[in-house]
Amino acid sequence: MRRLSTRIGILLMIGAAGGALSGCTRLNGHQGYVVDVDLVNSVQPGVDNRASVVQVLGKPTLTGQFDSDASGEAREYYYISRDTRFYAYNSPRPRVQTVLRVRFDDKGVVTAVDRTGIEQVASINPYGKTTPTLGRHRTFFEDLFGNIGTVGSGLPPGANQGGGGRDTP
Repeated sequence: MRRLSTRIGILLMIGAAGGALSGCTRLNGHQGYVVDVDLVNSVQPGVDNRASVVQVLGKPTLTGQFDSDASGEAREYYYISRDTRFYAYNSPRPRVQTVLRVRFDDKGVVTAVDRTGIEQVASINPYGKTTPTLGRHRTFFEDLFGNIGTVGSGLPPGANQGGGGRDTP
């Protein structure tokens, strides 16, 4: 009986260790368009138009916002694909990125097909963890208990308080 409980204990410890180590497994992810090289190469400038591009490549990830032709259609279609690699406890980092840009003329005919890669990825580090705003700066407890005594007094919530915060311009 003692030998059986020892074996079960060992198996449980091995299982727990395996579960703990599985958190260190590298994860791969894919976001966006799935690039098929043959389909992308089949889009020819001067031959294809918007309808044929959508038929071959599908609906674009996004379209150009600032430049449109006479009919109001976008002059650029973007197909974006990104592969990432990360551990369960880290933020994903791009490993491979492909941006396919298809440009059209005023008649809707393809003029160029451009590709860019990972060199276009920018790293942005936001400043701080709060957004500066105008108005009152109240603490957690002032927000939590600020309305006590104002119910039924005819005053708006927080009006009988001495402020507690500071007014900013």
